[in-house]
Amino acid sequence: MDWVTLALISALFSAFAAILEKKILFQQKVLCFTMVLAVFNAILATGFLPGVNFSEITQIHIWVLLIKTLLSAAAFLCVMSAIQNLELSSALPLLVLTPGITAIVAFLLWQESLNEYRILGLVLLTIGVYLLNLGQNQKIWDPFSVFLKKPGLYISLALIFFTITSLLNRLLVFRQHLATNAFMVLEHYFLALIFLAIFIWQKNKLESLHQALVQSWPYFLALSIVTIIYRYAEIVAIQLAPAVALPVILKRISVFFAVVIGGKLFQESHILRKTIATMILLLGAFLVTR
Repeated sequence: MDWVTLALISALFSAFAAILEKKILFQQKVLCFTMVLAVFNAILATGFLPGVNFSEITQIHIWVLLIKTLLSAAAFLCVMSAIQNLELSSALPLLVLTPGITAIVAFLLWQESLNEYRILGLVLLTIGVYLLNLGQNQKIWDPFSVFLKKPGLYISLALIFFTITSLLNRLLVFRQHLATNAFMVLEHYFLALIFLAIFIWQKNKLESLHQALVQSWPYFLALSIVTIIYRYAEIVAIQLAPAVALPVILKRISVFFAVVIGGKLFQESHILRKTIATMILLLGAFLVTR
């Protein structure tokens, strides 16, 4: 299967996952939700275990993946908190800003050039954010204040974490040549342990886990299957593509699907305006990676 097909599969299943996440979060608390999902994912990821060659896994692999997983866990908690408190069609499009932030950081730290494509992309990302958060009787800068207030602040933190984890993913896959099966197993085992530790540290009761499973276990199982599929397809697509940015760009189409389908499904407000804003954001993200 070629990388384009895999990236599109990842996009479709990622959109489906976002819709399921919103559905479950109507009934569950964020920490309980992430704990249960992490356990389901770890169980399903065990299916990749027979294909793991442990002799090829180095200490560098373990440490880099552990750091990356800690950041991924933090990002996931932030995104789920935002999805729970914002409309899906308002929260997800903001995550498209990751390449724009990466380009700005690279310019400030390493003096990477901002060519005409990247500058235009940053302009479109700015317009997209403005249109996405535009409301009635607002001052000119109010649409950008979403990043400074809860729950928009969760998105701001998630963007920072995702920017770092995207760089660590590239390091693991291309520089350290970590095999896909090992990546899937170790990442999901680490995530389960991290969320278990957080759950215990927060002194959450087991009754809440039992209640979550009784209420929503079919949704959790479906979400876990969908999550494993889109993550595996994305990693393989990254390995097969001639450039890392290409499958990542296609994967972002999932945001468009989630906004259109999820927005209609949950009867969210201003779907047409948010759909247009999402398209502008996606175009801006594409230009920034040129």
